[in-house]
Amino acid sequence: MRTGQFFALISLVTILCSSSPAETEGLSQRVHVHYYGWYGNPETNGHWSHWDHAVTSKSGPPPGNHKPPEDIGSPFYPQLGLYSSQDPDTLKAHLEMIAKAGIGVVNFSWWGPGNADDRALELLFAEAAKKGMKVNFHIEPYPGRSAESVKENLGYLIDKFKGSPALYRDADRDHLPMFYVYDSYLIPTEEWGSILRSDSPNTIRGTEHDAIMIALYVNQKDKRLLTEGGFDGVYTYFATKGFTEGSTPENWKEVRDWTRSLGKLFIPSVGPGYDDLPIRPWNKKNYREREGGDYYSTMFESAIEARPDFISVTSFNEWHEGTQIEPAVPAKYGERQYRDYLPLKPDGYLDLSHKWVKEFEAVQAEEQ
Repeated sequence: MRTGQFFALISLVTILCSSSPAETEGLSQRVHVHYYGWYGNPETNGHWSHWDHAVTSKSGPPPGNHKPPEDIGSPFYPQLGLYSSQDPDTLKAHLEMIAKAGIGVVNFSWWGPGNADDRALELLFAEAAKKGMKVNFHIEPYPGRSAESVKENLGYLIDKFKGSPALYRDADRDHLPMFYVYDSYLIPTEEWGSILRSDSPNTIRGTEHDAIMIALYVNQKDKRLLTEGGFDGVYTYFATKGFTEGSTPENWKEVRDWTRSLGKLFIPSVGPGYDDLPIRPWNKKNYREREGGDYYSTMFESAIEARPDFISVTSFNEWHEGTQIEPAVPAKYGERQYRDYLPLKPDGYLDLSHKWVKEFEAVQAEEQ
């Protein structure tokens, strides 16, 4: 299959999605899905972006980039083909898929103002507003990130999208928007406290740029981010069970009890498996088999049993790490055999997500 055929496939799937729009009323705002807007192709962007992700090495120079369209930096091949995140039709199709999963909030991976992903964010807000869906932000560790730059980021993003009905605002927490902060431990706790503690003269608290700030919980050391750094809660992100203390489901009830004792939020992250071997061939110890959907179901069930405030899904489309729930199709190009979701259908993880999202909402309703 050559490049032109890939984009014919994009058009076909988009038409199919658009011909029967998913019902967006009743989508969960307690389940947030991590979303990546960094993909590009020559037709839309003039070059490949991320589909050609470099193979990394623990030592020495990297072996080189993957070579799309036949060879991509993922163990799976997307049903939509090698899309651009800046293509409006792709964004529409993605939101239809997320709605099919029962999820109403998209957590956008954001790498700073002026980044190419910013354009995808604008398109996402426009399409989400049409569908009654919501968007919040996942602040990534961009070069030069500091607590002060994050404060500036809050102002930039809130001012830019405060007029959009697609901006997620928590009705139970003063209608504030929500920001997840990946690798928040990279910035000293004291610096976070300078912008997040209400007793700091430089605080965002009580200002027009106040927000619900969620730190990454890796291990016990990250507790200081809540007790001293001023964060409002924690999430665990990783889809690899056992990779960190935070991504170990057996710890979730304890973490939930601790956060609740502080009046803070706990957001466990669930995923369908993990396979980043095409870009990190040395990382076999963190590989996690999908088990025909059982891995995802077990992780989701553990999250629900922990009775958290929210659940986040890792991920909708992080293809490099093989954590995506976006539909994938069987494919083989030369000697490269891509994985599939069998015995599930290409959209099987959307259906599984819908099942567990509804279960989580039912449990939440019982506890109201």
